[in-house]
Amino acid sequence: MSHAKVLMDYLSEAGVTRENMVFSKVGDKVHVSMPVKVANKALNTEFALFRSNLKSDVVLARITKPYYLPTHVAEVVSFVDDILRFPSLDKIHHGKPDHKPSSLKAASSSPFNSCGSICAGYTTPAVLSERYGFRTMKSAAHGNSMAVAEFEYQYYDTDDLNRFSKSCVVPAVTVQTTYGGNEPSNCENNFSCVKALLDIEYIKAVANAVPLTVFYSTNYSILNWINQVLSLKHPPLVHSVSYGNDEVQQTSAQYMYSCNVQFMAAGVRGLSILIASGDQGVWGRTGPGAMFNPDFPASSPYVTAVGGTDFKTKSVIGPETAWNCGGGGFSNTFRRPSWQSKAVTDYLKTASLPPSSYYNATGRGYPDVSALGGLTNLYCTAFSGSLRGVAGISASTSVVAGLVAQLNDIRLQKGKKSLGFLNPLLYANPKCFYDVNDGSNNACDGSYGFKTVNGW
Repeated sequence: MSHAKVLMDYLSEAGVTRENMVFSKVGDKVHVSMPVKVANKALNTEFALFRSNLKSDVVLARITKPYYLPTHVAEVVSFVDDILRFPSLDKIHHGKPDHKPSSLKAASSSPFNSCGSICAGYTTPAVLSERYGFRTMKSAAHGNSMAVAEFEYQYYDTDDLNRFSKSCVVPAVTVQTTYGGNEPSNCENNFSCVKALLDIEYIKAVANAVPLTVFYSTNYSILNWINQVLSLKHPPLVHSVSYGNDEVQQTSAQYMYSCNVQFMAAGVRGLSILIASGDQGVWGRTGPGAMFNPDFPASSPYVTAVGGTDFKTKSVIGPETAWNCGGGGFSNTFRRPSWQSKAVTDYLKTASLPPSSYYNATGRGYPDVSALGGLTNLYCTAFSGSLRGVAGISASTSVVAGLVAQLNDIRLQKGKKSLGFLNPLLYANPKCFYDVNDGSNNACDGSYGFKTVNGW
């Protein structure tokens, strides 16, 4: 008997109808809808409703004690998801609204002033263009596409997108397709939509002509998101995801392994998945303990993890230094993949390292590539009806994703395939990148972290 039939028969006996069992495109996951009463019986547990302290209208059903499956069913099930964890967001760093730093008196022609006096001294599309060498696109190749993923009430509104386009003198920032819905009225509240707007504005600032899709879900689940992407006949070619939690915060190792299967399937289909490495330094969300806390899904070998940098000299477009709050390190779950073996081995031989007990030196190392995160020169971003300064690796990830979309465009125009899974290509061609060899992700406070060296 197949694994799927074992599970379907059991769920049917528990009272779940067949039409409420939907299998994923890959065929290794089933989404089940059922009343709490049926779920209690099927999983031999008890559910309760939990209300958010921050948003009183947000109510989630979660288990209050362990769940159990009969032995013959447990043997074919890796894990049950969306019944235990509570979601959380990456940090976003805000500048003061409509604030012009008094210490910056650069000439009006400076790229740092290209979004107007309100954002004087901030990172702008013009700053990024000069630093990373991309140009405004006149059109996009047929079939080119990109996307951002948003969760937990992070919506977008047209007024702020138009405000950003007009102020920063870039082509209209538009969203072609939205999956999961959008509530722009939510963006009237201070800071409510800043994360989504930052992602959208800067991926489009880099790859303006490439059609953009927004994947939205109220509940944060990387596994549900990637399954939704893979369910599409023609999914976007590049994906920017600036959400994550620590590996130790995942429901199980099986959950992470299941995500990996989907990430591999995405790569095979020519998709590039870029994930933010986190904004909490080496300790992650969990905080200091016996070991550093690597971030997932950034620690997956099958995604491209993006870290954050700052200009070494404030308001000078030139060498970059590692952001001390940027996530990065070594996975405690996944082994070091072959394509980064030389870079990581050389790093471990030459770097000044933290005590060995704090990290797994044989684990997958991340991030793979970095870009400006904007702590020294905040990103000029339009949200809540105004231009303000914002920083975080959300910005870095969107910028790198936009650059990948531009590279795809060059390839598609020549009849070639999209880049797909990026990491082997990145590590095989280090001379194509700036080498950031200054700084450390030292937990935001100057304590332990991983220092940069030449090469990685």
